[in-house]
Amino acid sequence: QAQLVESGGGSVQAGGSLRLSCAGSGYILSGYSMAWFRQAPGNEREGVACVDNFDRIMYADSVKGRFTISKDNAKNTLYLQMDSLQPEDTAMYYCAARSGYYYSLSGRMYNRWGQGTQVTVSS
Repeated sequence: QAQLVESGGGSVQAGGSLRLSCAGSGYILSGYSMAWFRQAPGNEREGVACVDNFDRIMYADSVKGRFTISKDNAKNTLYLQMDSLQPEDTAMYYCAARSGYYYSLSGRMYNRWGQGTQVTVSS
């Protein structure tokens, strides 16, 4: 069964870094637009970063300058490099995908989702 599998989450102190990975199993991610989302308890899901099939990239204002999204088609993997992490970045992080050209941080645009990986940042 095709699936997206996230990894790389963990616990870090404020100012630290993590790199999340999202591997496509059964998907050829070069044909997909992809994004990272996050959701903290009691909060709505928030789009963090996206990259479409034209390699256009968009970031949420809250992470600009700190997070970097990238896609390695040879490894069939999407990444999110997160630097200068802050306690407000604490959330479950999900990758999402949709075949074709979608340039959006709205979760409604994506129809494939991973199970998530937890990121916890302590002060």
